[in-house]
Amino acid sequence: MSVYTTKEIMEIIPHRQPFLLIDTIEELEPGIRAVGKKCVSYNEPFFAGHFPGEPVMPGVLIIEALAQTGAVALLTLEEYKGKTAYFGGINSAKFKQKVVPGDVLMLETEIIKRKGPFGVGKATAKVNGKVAAVAELTFAVGA
Repeated sequence: MSVYTTKEIMEIIPHRQPFLLIDTIEELEPGIRAVGKKCVSYNEPFFAGHFPGEPVMPGVLIIEALAQTGAVALLTLEEYKGKTAYFGGINSAKFKQKVVPGDVLMLETEIIKRKGPFGVGKATAKVNGKVAAVAELTFAVGA
């Protein structure tokens, strides 16, 4: 399977810079799971204030990157092409380690339940094979 580039991702989900938080999709099983990659750069705009002298990627942005990865998995299904996936909730989020400039954040979201336009994804973010964050994400697909 080929890697999806930033340009190709933007054809699937509506997010744009500076809020597009995935660089590539490395693996994709439409409607089932996606694995994304984010190369965390010193140039990320949020590092200017989070935190001066000790830059750390905000946990909510790690969760958002996982949600965007899950949205790619969903919105590549024929029935959802051209639609938007919205957050319905975040459950059981846990942050295990800091994500800092220079890290390569691997993002995996697996769709574990789906009923009509609603569902749940199991999401895991890793750096160097170690878990940085986990969460259960609920979603609704709209127009």
